[in-house]
Amino acid sequence: MTEPDLAFAGIAELAPRIAAGEVSPLALTEAALARIEAQDGALNAFMTVTADAAIEAARAAEAEIAAGRHRGPLHGVPLAVKDLFATKGVRTTGGSKLLGDWVPDHDAAAVERLKRAGAVLLGKTAMHELAYGTTSDNAHYGPVRNPWDAACHPGGSSGGSAAAVAAGLAFGALGSDTGCSIRQPAACCGIVGLKPTFGRVSKFGALPLSWSMDHVGPMTRGVADAAIMLQVLAGPDPRDPNCVGRAVPDYGFGLNGGIEGKRIALARGFFFADCDPEVATAVAAAAQTLGGLGAVVEEVELPEMEAAYLVGGMIIACEAAAYHAKSLRERPEAFSAELRASLELGGFYSAVDYLQAQRARRRITEAVLGAVQPFDAVLTPTSPVPATPIDDTPRHHGALRHRNTIPFNLTGLPAVSIPCGFTEAGLPIGLQIVGKAFDEAAILEIARAYERATDWRARRPAGAP
Repeated sequence: MTEPDLAFAGIAELAPRIAAGEVSPLALTEAALARIEAQDGALNAFMTVTADAAIEAARAAEAEIAAGRHRGPLHGVPLAVKDLFATKGVRTTGGSKLLGDWVPDHDAAAVERLKRAGAVLLGKTAMHELAYGTTSDNAHYGPVRNPWDAACHPGGSSGGSAAAVAAGLAFGALGSDTGCSIRQPAACCGIVGLKPTFGRVSKFGALPLSWSMDHVGPMTRGVADAAIMLQVLAGPDPRDPNCVGRAVPDYGFGLNGGIEGKRIALARGFFFADCDPEVATAVAAAAQTLGGLGAVVEEVELPEMEAAYLVGGMIIACEAAAYHAKSLRERPEAFSAELRASLELGGFYSAVDYLQAQRARRRITEAVLGAVQPFDAVLTPTSPVPATPIDDTPRHHGALRHRNTIPFNLTGLPAVSIPCGFTEAGLPIGLQIVGKAFDEAAILEIARAYERATDWRARRPAGAP
């Protein structure tokens, strides 16, 4: 296998070869660092590259594996971490000047679990300022660029993680998702992005944007890789009061089985409103493909979606304003004008407004749970629009980017974005697959069946040899 082929190999493909001693974690890590050195100047996907620590971790992994102490499928695999996860001894900025010099004395729970699994951490990926945005065009550190078209954004706020994975600079990455920030950049960059059920993965040590809407999850090039990462990340953590104590299933079991008889809903109405025609066509074709694989696909309209979008946005605004209120008063100059305006707007809502929004959330969630109950999964476009230019994006695209994703942060349901096509301009299109609470296994099985039936995953950005 050539170096470029190895750089784009999946974790599921690499893991048995690493365990057998056929692939060296040190060689993988050195190759990833070389690709970062060669390509990241153009992409700006990384905030901090921890080359020395990565080499040390790779050597340790190689020695452990050679001694017969293989820890599992992430052992020796080079990964990246979004720069809002605390990393002990490594600067963690949150894409902000506010935290520009913060070096945590602890690791976030997700980082702890990756390290415990033997993963090699390459560094911290760039992001939208304090995770509050959908482009990763950062006023302080510059824009992250999309590997498929450097003139376009990679989505946000986990844009650096998405760009790094898409360009072959890392084999997987940690992301966070408050309204869209794992799934929308995954769609923009042609990779897999999984937002688990709220409470499935601990948020301890992850910088909050909206504590009741934030989720932590994996970003990878393939569905099996996302399942491998979720297997490590999922599980209870007493340090996160929202993290549940439910048993974690084997996400790999049945992943390559068929989907005959699965009931899948294609959600029309709200999700296709203002949808780019190429996106709408690609998602409809994906639904047909799943039907051809034996699933029973029927069109539905989910209730309360416009309300879910509006209520979700209000809750994010209120909670973000509350969390950053003290810093905004004491250090206003540390915030960009864009973010300062967003946080100040959130501060205009009253306590009554916020409580009414949370009451509406309960009503909306009950309605949505009832609507999805008969189905194994629901399909929508991940984003109604593909990646748009960094410099001249029309203002209305801002709302569209997270329109289809934010309802499932509000309800807490698991959702995964997978590639389902490309525009004529060569930009990726994402398919969102939504499941029932704590049934990530079902949406991963459906996503994997679609992935195996199509060749979208095999494509590489022209600038990422």
